[in-house]
Parts: sequence; C-alpha cells; structure tokens
Amino acid sequence: MRVLTRLTLLIALSLGGAASAQGLFSPAITVNDKVITNYEIEQRIQLLTLFRTPGNLPELAREQLIEDRLKGQALDQAGVALTPESRTLALNDFAERANLTYDQFVTVLGQNGVEEQTLIDFVEIGITWRDFIRLRFNSRVTVTEDDIDAALGAAGGNGTGIEVLLSEIIIPAPPPEADRAMATATSISQITSDAEFSAAARQVSAVPSKANGGRLDWLPVTNFPPELRGILLALGTGEVTAPLPITNGIALFQLRGVREVSAAVTEPASIDYAVYLIPGPADLTLAAAADLADRIESCDDLYGVAQGQPEEWLTRETLPPAEISQDIALQLAGLDPNEASFALSTADGTARRFVMLCGRTPQLDAEVDREAVSNQIRSDRLAGYADNLVADLRAQATIIEQ
Repeated sequence: MRVLTRLTLLIALSLGGAASAQGLFSPAITVNDKVITNYEIEQRIQLLTLFRTPGNLPELAREQLIEDRLKGQALDQAGVALTPESRTLALNDFAERANLTYDQFVTVLGQNGVEEQTLIDFVEIGITWRDFIRLRFNSRVTVTEDDIDAALGAAGGNGTGIEVLLSEIIIPAPPPEADRAMATATSISQITSDAEFSAAARQVSAVPSKANGGRLDWLPVTNFPPELRGILLALGTGEVTAPLPITNGIALFQLRGVREVSAAVTEPASIDYAVYLIPGPADLTLAAAADLADRIESCDDLYGVAQGQPEEWLTRETLPPAEISQDIALQLAGLDPNEASFALSTADGTARRFVMLCGRTPQLDAEVDREAVSNQIRSDRLAGYADNLVADLRAQATIIEQ
C-alpha cells in the first residue's frame, strides 16, 4: 500500500475530519494480504472519468484494481520490476499519446483531482505485466513456417488471403478539443474487452458504425494502408491500436478475429476514389452527406451533383495505396465500390469530406508480409497465456470485499 503525502492527508482532514479520512483510507478490498483502499478506488474512478471510459466506473475501478493486485503479487514473486529508466520512458510515452509532456499531463491530472501516483500505478502495472508475460511465455511460443502457411491458407498452394474482423472508433478532434480527444483515445486504447470497446464506440465515435458498437464486417487486410497492416496483425484478439491521428480526428481499431479465406485478395495496385466537399456546420453537413449517400449510386453521379460548384469541391484520383493520405485510406478500407464514408472534415473544419470508393485495381503476384503474420500469431498465443494466468491467480486468491 503506497504512502500518502502529508499534503493529501491534510486536505482529507480539512475536508472531512479525522473520521472521514480514516474511512477514505481504510480497506475496501483485500486481495490475499494486499489492501485496496477506498481512496484508491476513488482515484481510479477519477482517472477513468478523465479518460472518458464508458461503463460502470465504480465497478470497473474495483475490478481493475483487483487484477492489478493479483498481477503485482505475481510480479513480486517473480522478482520482476521496471527500472527507474524504463518507468520514466513508459510515463513519458503515455503522456506523448495525448500530445503533452509528462509534466503537462500531471498538471492536467491534478486539475481533475487525480494524483500523480495514481497514474504511475496505472501505467507501471500494465507495462510490467506485458514485459513479464513476454519474458515468461515467449520461449513457449514457437511460430513455424507451417503455422504461417496455415494462417495464410497457402499450405495447399491455393489462392488464399487474410481477413480481419475489426471494430472501429473515430473520435472528432478539432483543435479546441484535440487534447481531450487524445486523452479519451488513450484510455480506450487500453481496453481489451469487446463489450467495453463497443460501449465506447456508441458513446464517442463519429461514424455510422457507432450504432453497431463500431463493429465492422470481415475485411481483407490488404484493404488497409500498408503501414497499418503490420499493426493490425500484431494485435492479439481484443487488443486495440494506439491512437491513430487523422485530420481533425483520432482513429482506433480493436481486433476481434483473423481468418484465412480461400479466395485471395491481393494488394491493390491502385485505388480509384472521389472526395466531395460539403461546406457548413457539422450537424447540417452530416444530414446532407447521409442524404447524398442515399441518392447516388456511383462515383460518376458526383459529377452531376457538383455541377456549377467550385471545381475544388470534387476531386477524383487513382493512386497507389502508399500515396493516399492515411485518413482517406482508413475510410476507403471499409468500403466496397460505390460506397461512401463521411466521417472526415477538412483541416480547417469548414466542410465535411464525402469519401467514395470508385474501385480497386488488383496487383498480381503481391508478396505476403509473413513476418507480420508471425507477429500476430505470437501475440495471440501470448494473450492466451496471460488470460489463463490471471484466471488461475484469481481462482487461487482470497478476495474479501468490505
């Protein structure tokens, strides 16, 4: 149990008196011989609130802290701990995800009633546990060429490919809201539960898939930008990407599954797409974009819509995937030909971008990124070991809730 600062105790005493302070810092849960105080639960709730974490926050805070204690005991028994240098690096990296220095991040926390130690506890246990799982189980995970072939569906020499089952969240992040949006995205990136991610999508996502909890259908991994494919395939089931900045927004993807398919979908040689600008306030342009999507059937129809308007309002390009901006490429990834997405705005926020996929030209004899597939297989297997270990620790633990 961590030592409380004198200032914290004085504040607690001044607010509620000695009896209240004693209740605040008294045990709420005991996990074996380790105590979780009411104060720690309140602090975790405050942290989750700041991160705009969806769900029942008091219940989630208690569950997270119980798991943290179980993990901490396993780490203590194994003699695994972060070095001071590693801890500093992890904290700085966490703050950078919100585009803040560590000191700035701590200041924001303090302004919202969260102590620095609460953040340290939150980040340290996650990083140390991840490293411990790799250290303990990595040698047990062997990924062979046959495993990769099986994942790719190439063992029999048939035309096969990889599809991913994802959930998505696109968070609006215009400049005045960028810091808060990044803090929200950073919190969501720590989620490992499909239900929690879906709840977050319904609450904060700005794309139509929010109605379905952000869930997408199976998509060829080759639909996604080349730089994103390795990231997606390296995820374990339930894991979420780090926040991916796009124009006036932030994207996150959760992996729900990977499968091989008998009909291979090769790397597109080029993608034909159109972008039509709809100027105006966000709420009005959203309705206009939805109406436009219902009225047109193909990219060619956009020429009639844009007739008489400024030439720059409609652009149509055919480019190799690597030359398409990531924010546009992410929207195109989930589209079939002649489908549209309208989650994006222009950089200045004055217009909505109606993005429509016109077609993909396949590239023959595309090479498969076998290393990325190997990383994904390894990550999945390590995640299974981690889940089983936490379940075993919980089954053997004595947990008493006050």
